Amino acid sequence: MGVVIEREEWALTPLAYPLLSAASLAAVLLLPYFSPPSHATAAASPSSHSPFDVGTTPFLRFRRGFLFVFSLASVAEGIHSVFGEDEFARCGLGREQMAARLAAAAAAVLFLGGLSGVVSDKLGPRQACIFYWMLQLAVGALKSFSGLRCAWISNLISALASSMFYFCFETWFVVEHEKQGQKQDLLSDSFWLMTFFESMSLLGSQGITNLLVNDDDKGFLLPYAFAALLSIVGLLYIRKNAPSTNHHASVIGSYQKSFFAHVFRDKRVLILVLAQASIHFSMSAFWFLWAPTIVADGRDAQLSLIFPCFLASRMFGSASFPWFYGTTAPFRNEDSLTIAYVTVGIALSIVAYDYQDIGTLVILFCIFHACVGFILPSLARLRTMYLPNELRGGMMSFSLGLANAAIFIFLMQGSYHQNIANSTILGFAACGLLVAGGCIHMLRRRRKHTRQDTRSL
Repeated sequence: MGVVIEREEWALTPLAYPLLSAASLAAVLLLPYFSPPSHATAAASPSSHSPFDVGTTPFLRFRRGFLFVFSLASVAEGIHSVFGEDEFARCGLGREQMAARLAAAAAAVLFLGGLSGVVSDKLGPRQACIFYWMLQLAVGALKSFSGLRCAWISNLISALASSMFYFCFETWFVVEHEKQGQKQDLLSDSFWLMTFFESMSLLGSQGITNLLVNDDDKGFLLPYAFAALLSIVGLLYIRKNAPSTNHHASVIGSYQKSFFAHVFRDKRVLILVLAQASIHFSMSAFWFLWAPTIVADGRDAQLSLIFPCFLASRMFGSASFPWFYGTTAPFRNEDSLTIAYVTVGIALSIVAYDYQDIGTLVILFCIFHACVGFILPSLARLRTMYLPNELRGGMMSFSLGLANAAIFIFLMQGSYHQNIANSTILGFAACGLLVAGGCIHMLRRRRKHTRQDTRSL
């Protein structure tokens, strides 16, 4: 008599999506009623001080346009990454070949990505954003054809564009913000709005990809063609609306001397470099390992329905950012960031301990993304406090280079040579986050005479 093994598929509770969406919406809508109005807010709107309506009319016009083009870039990024490992599998690549492609992309970002940050600082944010959109257009055009979807050049260009995504747009916005003479508290609002809109756009990119996905046998892939179209729109917008701005490297002397003085010799900025590298490495480790962790031991789960829950958690984390910064915040600014780092480190530590319950893993990954949504705008805020804007791209690309060096090593040793277990990679990421949390705590103790004295946040 044969034995029949029943396989039960784990499904996410339908209440998760409306609860997370309601929490994010409440965090945004209730903020004006629980935070004291600033002078800029009162001048802009006596009856309301929503972060969407604060600032002068030219600044509001610029920020709306910026969030529009930033959302387009986020959608394009999401379309290129939504397939993940399945994209390589459709091309007939095995585990070792996938690891080799990803490791090569990490190595390219390690060298070319670091150089792109320096070039961005020298040329200015407008030219950097134009170059970013040109890279996205090239990737979308190449991947639109089935035969070129998994080509080496496509993966390398895509990795380079993704490495430039954050510092290009962040630098552009900060430079324009200072050019218009806006208050620094408005800049903090813009940082969390960027993270919020990015998460929302990534959710939209999944829906767009599902609508446009077609049969590979047709030879033309609509999702990537749509991403190329978005790149054209973004490129035209930048060329038409973004003002040509000469960057300030010549004002402070040689770029190399300035970089050594403000980055390598400033322990506060080095702490931010380590903190940014740790969160970037943990995000990459999650992207590679979350699906194998959940479906370990042959378990069944609807991964396509779980991942949107993570993005909704990230939206909630970014929406909670303004509640923890300001005069009514329950903790000091760096203390809140320290707690977030420790929380996300503990969450990944439990996952690295090889926990098996799918529901618990999903909750831990949701906590991870909520903390990421809070950490990213917090780090952007600290960069504005301690780092000259003309060195922002080089500093961020340097921190990403450190993270990509670790990613390259673990991809080669873990996925290609299979010498390191997945739990070890997650454990390393958790340790990095905990160390970064301790460094952020030290940063508060070192903060006595900083750029905050002249640029109050």
